[in-house]
Amino acid sequence: GVGMGMTAPVSITAFPTEDGSFQQKVKVSLRIPSQFQANPPCPTDESIKIEERQGMTIYSTQFGGYAKETDYVNYAAKLKAALGSEAAYCKDFYLCNGYDPPMKPYGRRNEVWFVKE
Repeated sequence: GVGMGMTAPVSITAFPTEDGSFQQKVKVSLRIPSQFQANPPCPTDESIKIEERQGMTIYSTQFGGYAKETDYVNYAAKLKAALGSEAAYCKDFYLCNGYDPPMKPYGRRNEVWFVKE
């Protein structure tokens, strides 16, 4: 019964297939606002879980516009190419992040994150 409003970023964990596209399973994560972090409201939907994300070091690239799956896949490929074969990062998944509400038409910010190993 508690409304928390839009949080940023909205983070989607993508599990890429051999061709780089997303598998059918994705995980959507929303940041709990600071005032609720010590005592977050309990979800009423059992498919919603509260998890604590540990600190991480990431490799990141940023782009604008209304991001679609193909945009995230393309920017993940560009980030992978830029890092080359020497960078150690988790290859099982990557994070797709959007920072803006749907009504914002200009100056949108999206990022792809690879988690450093």
